[in-house]
Formats: sequence, structure tokens, C-alpha cells
Amino acid sequence: MKTLYLDCAMGIAGDMFTAALLELFDNKDEMVKKLNAIGIPKVEFTIEDTIRSGIKGTRSIVKVDGVEEEISDINLDNKNNHHYEHIHTHEVLQNHVHTHPHKEHPDSHHHHMHRGMDEISEIVNNLNLSSKIKEDVIEVYNLIAKAESISHNVDIKEIHFHEVGSLDAIADITATCLLIDKLNVDKIISSEINVGSGHVHCAHGILPVPAPATSYILKGLPIYSGEVKSELTTPTGAALLKYFVDEFREMPVMNVEKIGYGMGKKEFEVLNALRIFMGESKNERDSIYELSLNVDGMTGEEISYAMEKLFEGGAREVYVVPIFMKKSRPGNLIRVMCDKKTKENLIELIFRYTTTIGVREVETKRHILDRKIYKKNSKLGGYRLKKSTGYGAVREKIEYDDLKKIANKNNMSIGEVREYLRKEDV
Repeated sequence: MKTLYLDCAMGIAGDMFTAALLELFDNKDEMVKKLNAIGIPKVEFTIEDTIRSGIKGTRSIVKVDGVEEEISDINLDNKNNHHYEHIHTHEVLQNHVHTHPHKEHPDSHHHHMHRGMDEISEIVNNLNLSSKIKEDVIEVYNLIAKAESISHNVDIKEIHFHEVGSLDAIADITATCLLIDKLNVDKIISSEINVGSGHVHCAHGILPVPAPATSYILKGLPIYSGEVKSELTTPTGAALLKYFVDEFREMPVMNVEKIGYGMGKKEFEVLNALRIFMGESKNERDSIYELSLNVDGMTGEEISYAMEKLFEGGAREVYVVPIFMKKSRPGNLIRVMCDKKTKENLIELIFRYTTTIGVREVETKRHILDRKIYKKNSKLGGYRLKKSTGYGAVREKIEYDDLKKIANKNNMSIGEVREYLRKEDV
């Protein structure tokens, strides 16, 4: 199985993702030409070999009208930052979103136009790309828009992106989507995500790292805060991870064929790079934990709410089985499947959201099929098809969320949608 493994020990940004992916191609200069042929207005992609901490990698540079965007992340925990006293407020908007466009005036710097989803979709739909890649780009932006909507408590239609709506960000997201499509890998796995630490100064004031929108995007994913006082994971990088990564876990056993280093713009005492391994992985056997508890006296609504919280906390699976307890009292067995990293957190959530006074823990081995998500198009809309293979077996299943979305959009039942897609795919 052709696999990518992302080492996010120094977080992730869109330009780092692009640069690391480019290093996986035999001729990255030719791929840069393909990026420039996409047709993003005023945008030019360039790359440069960069050595940091004695390691050679690639830095991806996006120029708009011949100018590269300056680093705008200001670390307020380090007053010695040489930019600190010389950069105006509008130049340090790391994750600013305008929600009232009629009260605004566009920034004088051409990189900082305020674009909504309609404007971004129009730009993307006019690019020289396949419909699948265009859909990927727009879906990544939808993740950011949803996070901004929740963060600022406004409707998605009112969201006008500042930093993540710039041509630079559009270029980074589009480039990453194109390169992943060209690599045609079966699976993408990521490490835990270093979000950085400290504070950043934006139009809404001094905010902690990770910024609110980044936090919402990363909800449910394994993150941690390292010692570096800077924003290491950007909204763009977070959304790309959320959209493309199949699993967040340790590096699997794989025969590594290529390694890419995507260098970040900032320099720290430690290597600021996204490292990507590409190679072949095999059918695996891994360990999984079963957390079991018996409850009575909980309503169906309470159990449902607890299950939602457990999934948000990183559970692989949660299921409920009706049982009879002592003295023939009716109750429920709740079983939570999880990995070692999320186990302790899930135990805390179990005690918080259920009435149990004890949790049983068992570590088991499991054999798993290789899984790959295919993004497919149909006349009813795009959808994801999960294909699992190995041990002589093949399984295919359309993602339920996509079936539901298409059914609602076309006023059809789930069964009707599934049958239509099956016939269309023949």
C-alpha cells in the first residue's frame, strides 16, 4: 500500500505541506511548472533549496505580483522580536475574519483582500484543474469557514476571510490538493500535531496559540503544545490535515522510498520543517483497548450525548448493548474502542458523562485491512468511497455522511442514493 506519513513535530502550514510534497517527485521543477499552469491570478510559484539545522530541504515561495508575503506572525511572548515595534496592526492579522463587510475597507496590501466563500469558489472554479481537485480545494475552505463561523458566532455566509482568503493561501491549498492527487497514494497517516505555544496579536486582540479557528478545526485530533513560542500550525495547515489524513497515529511499519522536507519561513533553535515519508506499508496487526462499563438509570438521550463526547475525545468506536444486571434490572453495556494515546482521556470522559462507578479495561490484538478513501463524482454530487483490502478480501462502502448529504440535497432516501450511485458506477 502506497503510504504517506506526515511528521508534524513542528506543526504544519500550507507552504510547508506544498514544499514537502514537491520533494517526493523525481523532478520537482517540472511540478512547479504545472503549479504555475493552474492559472491563479497574479500568482507565481517558486522554490528554493534551504538548509536549516544542517538539513537540506525545500522552501515553497508564492509571489503575488512579484512580491512574497512577509511573515506576519508576531510572538508577543518575545519582546525582542525585531518586527515587534515596526509592524502595524493590519500587518499582523494571522487568522482574522471579517463578519461585516459593509463596514470594512480593504487593506492597502494586495495580499490582504477580504474574500468570502463565493469569491474563493469563483476563483477555484476558473482554474485549470480537474473537477475533483477543485472540489478538494473548496471542501478544505469549507472546513475553515465552518470553524470561523463557530469561533465568531456568525453565519458562514457572513464570513470574509482575511489571511486565509489571500491569494497566497489559495495558492498553498490548491497546490497541496494537486500534488496529493498526482502522488496517487493509498493512505495518509499523520503524527500528533504540535500547535506551538504563546500568544499572537490579531485584530481581535491578543489570543492564545492555537488561534480559536485553528482549535475548532483540530477538534477531535491529537494535538500538543511544545516549547517553541510561536504559532506552528496555521488554519490552512490544520484544514489540510483534517481533510486528507486517514489516521493519526505512530509511524507504521513501511519500506520508505522517499523523504521530503518542507521548510517553514521562520527560523527557530530546532528544525522548522514538515517531514513526509513515502513508501509501501503492509497489512498490519495492532493493539486496541476495550473500555467497558455497565450503566442503568441513564436515558437514551443521555447515552447518546455521552457517545458524542466519547467520539470527540478520540474513541475509535462506541457501541451500546442492552443487558440485564443484578436482580434482573435492565441496563446497558457501553463499550469504547480506543488506542493507547486516547485511553486515559476517554476514561475521564466516561466518568464525567455516564453514571458508572467503574470501568473495565482490556488490551486486545486486531488484524486490519488496508483502507483507502476514493473521492468520486456523480450527477447527484461528490462522495467518498472507502475501499478495504487484504487477506484475500475486498470491501467497499460509501461514507454515510456523504450519502446523507446527497439524499437531503436531492430529496431521496439513503437506499435510493446508494442504488443510483451503484448503477452509475457500473
